[in-house]
Amino acid sequence: MQFSKHALAAVLAALATAGATPAFAHSEDAHEKKAGPVVKEQKDWGIAGDARNAKRTVEVRMLDSMRFSPEKLEIKQGETVRFVVKNAGAVMHEFVIGTKKENDAHAEMMMKHPGMEHDEPYMAHVAPGKTGEIVWTFNRPGNFDFACLIAGHYQAGMVGKIKVAGTSNAASQAPAQKQAAHKH
Repeated sequence: MQFSKHALAAVLAALATAGATPAFAHSEDAHEKKAGPVVKEQKDWGIAGDARNAKRTVEVRMLDSMRFSPEKLEIKQGETVRFVVKNAGAVMHEFVIGTKKENDAHAEMMMKHPGMEHDEPYMAHVAPGKTGEIVWTFNRPGNFDFACLIAGHYQAGMVGKIKVAGTSNAASQAPAQKQAAHKH
C-alpha cells in the first residue's frame, strides 16, 4: 500500500493533534549536543563552523505540515552561517544538512532504526516548541539539501534546498582569455 506525501503528512498531523506519537517516530527526548569541542570533519557540503565567524544568521521553522520555512536558501562559498532552527510543530523534528545521496541513505536507516540517536555538527534534533542551532561553513560549491530524517517525515517531503554559489575565477580569467585570443 502506498501513501502520497500529502496523505502521510495528514496522518502525522492528525496524530500530533490527537496527542499521539506515531510508533515509527524518534523518541520525544531531545538529543542534546555533547559538551566540548565540535569534531570538524570535511563533508561534501562543508565543515562545522565557528560561531565567531558566522556573518549571517538564518532562521528556519520546522512545521508539522512536513515542510520547512524557508524551503530554499542561497549561500556563498566560504560563508559561515548560523542556522537557528525552530520547531513550530507539536512533534519532534530535525534539521540535517547533506547531499541528497547522504540524506537518502540516512533516511533509509532511520526507517529501520527509528529510535537511533546521532550527534553530528550538521544535525539539530529539536523538540516541539524548542530551538536548535547549527553553525556550518559552506566551503564547497554545489546544490545540497536540508531535511528532517525522522521516520516518515523525509518520505512526506520534509526537504529543503541549499544552493552554494562558487567563487568565480571566471571574471578574473576573462580579460586574460580575451587578450590571448586577440591577434594582430
